[in-house]
Amino acid sequence: MQEDVLARVQASTPRRWLGVGMVATVGTMVIYVALATPPELGWQVFLIAMGAASFWLAQRMWLATQDAIELTRAELRTSSGQVICAIKDIEAVDRGIFAFKPSNGFLLKTRKAAERSWAPGLWWRLGRRVGIGGMTSAAETKFMSEILSALLAERG
Repeated sequence: MQEDVLARVQASTPRRWLGVGMVATVGTMVIYVALATPPELGWQVFLIAMGAASFWLAQRMWLATQDAIELTRAELRTSSGQVICAIKDIEAVDRGIFAFKPSNGFLLKTRKAAERSWAPGLWWRLGRRVGIGGMTSAAETKFMSEILSALLAERG
């Protein structure tokens, strides 16, 4: 039996193109500077490595933002089936201005630490903290955080 999806968050196509395009542009510019006006060898190697890292990040971001985040009564998961966290493990939802959260998103504090994971532009997890947001719509993430808060209040 498939559980009902209460809320869904995903990156919009224009945000994906803009975000990935900006990161790829940085990579292009850094490699151009390294090759067009070569500094001393150590700096040139550093610039080429940073350019390659930017292209790697752009590719990871493109793949990650094809996915979406779904909220059910039991778990927060990606549309590809990866469980981000179980609802029963969530202690708090933080949407505050000063929270260390992704852009247009919110922060979850869980009861137990989990393996670090990162889907650039969509979500990340470091220990007991989970950040949802990035290239997502503020309205979608706000709705999801409000549903999560209601689920936590219902739980007691």
